[in-house]
Amino acid sequence: MIEIIAISGSLRAGSTNSALVAALAANAPAGCRVEVYDGLGRLPIFNPDDEGERTPPEAAALIETITRANGVIVSCPEYAHGVPGGMKNALDWLVSRDAAVGKPAMLVHASPRSLYARAALAEIMRTMSFAIYEERALEIALLGKKPAEVEAILADPANRRAMRAAIEAFVGFIGGR
Repeated sequence: MIEIIAISGSLRAGSTNSALVAALAANAPAGCRVEVYDGLGRLPIFNPDDEGERTPPEAAALIETITRANGVIVSCPEYAHGVPGGMKNALDWLVSRDAAVGKPAMLVHASPRSLYARAALAEIMRTMSFAIYEERALEIALLGKKPAEVEAILADPANRRAMRAAIEAFVGFIGGR
């Protein structure tokens, strides 16, 4: 069984990025489990003095979750042309650990407008030694949609097939490493 962790870089209750990662989890193909990580908002602000024996339990849980996963999927909004603080904070907790080194990662997008954050997030994750899967980007435009519209878009059979295909391609990337 391939275990993938999906992370939304948004803390908003009505986040389209969170809706997308939840839909990915619901549409995972056979032989693959996509678990949504929901602890982003509970992570303390990263402080290198709190690493090692002083690592807070929430950060230790994130590190363990990423370590045991076969791969990571991230869907992240763009705030002021950058990666939201909560997402960057989560990545900072992984910087001096082996959890990210060589870990397959795929970025998916709920908005066609987040070009700066996409590039910044990819650069951050490459610098951390994540193995970024870039062959098949999944983008389902959800920005600005009402919750019922988001639900309908994500339930559309063509979008469900696209999500499954993207995960299957990512699983192939994981297996080929």
